[in-house]
Amino acid sequence: MGIPTTDLYDLRETFDAQQIMVCFNGPINAALIEEIGRALRDYLNLQQEKPTAVSDIFSVYIEMTQNIRRYADAHPGLAGAANAVIVVSRDAGRYVVGAGNVVAPADGEVLSRRVAELAAMDAAALKATFKAQLRQPRENLGSSAGLGLIDIARKAAQPLGSALRAIDAERSFFSLRVVL
Repeated sequence: MGIPTTDLYDLRETFDAQQIMVCFNGPINAALIEEIGRALRDYLNLQQEKPTAVSDIFSVYIEMTQNIRRYADAHPGLAGAANAVIVVSRDAGRYVVGAGNVVAPADGEVLSRRVAELAAMDAAALKATFKAQLRQPRENLGSSAGLGLIDIARKAAQPLGSALRAIDAERSFFSLRVVL
């Protein structure tokens, strides 16, 4: 049984305990990405965060949500692909941006492996990987250069974390966690 819509106190207490500042669950589109991003940036500015921290958090949020939106657009027949879960919180003095969405199992496995590869790299290796990716011919890269994920890994204060959970034979749920 869920929380009654007239009493969200328990949900608020959970958010407070986990230091969740922004949480979204549902269909994501460009207008929502922009509005949530604006609210996030305003909140961070009110907290008097350093401009570089605000920029990094905002850019990671934008990259993650736009990747979800692009994936959904490229897979219109995949049930639930247009829905996203986005959480921005604090943990041990750092900001954490998490996002998840429905993916095809094979796509989720490829993405999980890529995240693990990037998580194993140090700053110098991430920089070299980013530069090497920039030099790739565009026609060899398909619809994405992969630069966004590498850039997220470069901004992260800790190695990227991901999880992949099977939903059914056609769908999995991919989650990405970035600590900044």
